[in-house]
Amino acid sequence: MREILDDLLAWWRAGHTVGMGTVVATFESAPRLPGASLIVGPDGEAVGSVSGGCVEGAVYELAQSVVENDAPVLERYGVSSETAFSAGLTCGGILDVFVEPINRETFPDLDSVARDVDEGRPVAVATVIEHPDPERLGARLIVRPEGESTGTLGGAVLDDAVGDDAVGLLGLGHNGTFTYGPHGERLGDGVKVFVWAFAPAPRMLVFGAIDFAAAVASIGSFLGYHVTVCDARPVFATRARFPSADQVIVDWPHRYLHSEAEAGRIDGRSVLCVLTHDPKFDGPLLETALTLPVGYIGAMGSRRTHEDRLGRLREAGVSEEQLRRLSSPIGLDLGARTPEETAISIAAEIIAHRWGGTGTPLGSTNGPIHHDMWAKTTGALTSVLNHIESST
Repeated sequence: MREILDDLLAWWRAGHTVGMGTVVATFESAPRLPGASLIVGPDGEAVGSVSGGCVEGAVYELAQSVVENDAPVLERYGVSSETAFSAGLTCGGILDVFVEPINRETFPDLDSVARDVDEGRPVAVATVIEHPDPERLGARLIVRPEGESTGTLGGAVLDDAVGDDAVGLLGLGHNGTFTYGPHGERLGDGVKVFVWAFAPAPRMLVFGAIDFAAAVASIGSFLGYHVTVCDARPVFATRARFPSADQVIVDWPHRYLHSEAEAGRIDGRSVLCVLTHDPKFDGPLLETALTLPVGYIGAMGSRRTHEDRLGRLREAGVSEEQLRRLSSPIGLDLGARTPEETAISIAAEIIAHRWGGTGTPLGSTNGPIHHDMWAKTTGALTSVLNHIESST
């Protein structure tokens, strides 16, 4: 939604009704993730995409239809046969797309949601996309992590259940569809709610102001991370050397990481790249990092450096379970030599770790190209909730 928000908001403020189709669920090799959207303005202009081209025309026409009829629709698009005239996905995937009219009446809180997104405050938009009562389709609840919510999905029990699940997704930065009973029962079915989670960009913390760090910071920024480079040596940790980083911090790495964690600025989406190459820096840093519920921890060094590092960490009391979270030597085996190639290797491992990839060439594998995002999301959510429970 972020890529279409400006256009959507301009039409909304002008009092127009806009048809919007949103991917709310995907199966197999679907080309776009949940949250991908296409909007059709009052003049027929299309902005955004739900499929990279496969079913755009069908969604475009449906968006115009829901504006005319003022009736939201949940539509499934699957594989099209070679002789079919109807729209379908040639990639073999399946998309569920919720198409609805958006205006000041159907989405009165759009302005405040856009303001939260612009100012980097987490906010979730929960929308009923399937319900036994057609009048409830399109009902919306706006959820913020501090507990404030506006709107209703039609009942207090459902609002509370969706609110809890939405806060969990905000912690992960993922969108998702949940199923409930007619009155909000968690083990029921019949009601589907799509949660759009707008969270600040995930963080990449790069420790060690070396030439490899500049390349890692550059590719981290390209991937959408908020990148911080941290080193205790002010002569090396400078803005001039790391123009791609959002922040360059001069501090002892373990002290900075601890302070960020205490301030609540480290979460399950954060990735840590330890490139310091110096035991006095990476030892205390990894002792701290391996206790945090972050998404990825990688440390640079040779295999001998890795073994020496493991020995020191064990002597410091780090458990075997915690050590298994450490990716070292950092990166996938791409044969990388240069800082730029090494950065690609590291980025590839982070992506594989995030989505459950193997790093194996796709041409030598069978089955879906895209891994099960929902399984990965729910697993990460369970991990985050377990950490929260153990801390209280």
